[in-house]
Amino acid sequence: MKLHELRPADGSTGKKKRKGRGTATGQGKTAGRGQDGQKSRSGGGVRIGFEGGQMPLARRLPKRGFSNARFKKEYAIVNVEDLNVFTENTEVTPELLIEAGLVKKSLTGIKVLGNGDLNVSLTVKANKISKSAEEKIVTAGGKVEVI
Repeated sequence: MKLHELRPADGSTGKKKRKGRGTATGQGKTAGRGQDGQKSRSGGGVRIGFEGGQMPLARRLPKRGFSNARFKKEYAIVNVEDLNVFTENTEVTPELLIEAGLVKKSLTGIKVLGNGDLNVSLTVKANKISKSAEEKIVTAGGKVEVI
């Protein structure tokens, strides 16, 4: 079978009902919409959830429930290449990073990512460290400590 040979199964598709095409069709004149009213007009009708001016159910019910967003942990991010500003054998702590201006505030903690290269051997203390960052720090002759 090829794509151009595909056909719908017999009886699965019927002719479209052509509304408003005369009285003989059974759907002529008002096309099944009745005589008058908002729903008989073109473009007429009300939006989803509208209850005729009554306060809708969605607004009557109390809004409550649980969201984990309050407990989200957000880490300040530092890349390995940013640590090149420090001198050899420095102990890099979150406080030192804030002092140096690499991080504005520590948020939940500091995470070191492995973007770039490190040319200095350092002892890095952070809340989280990616594997690639850890490899680069150790390769440069430094040490890694997770606080």
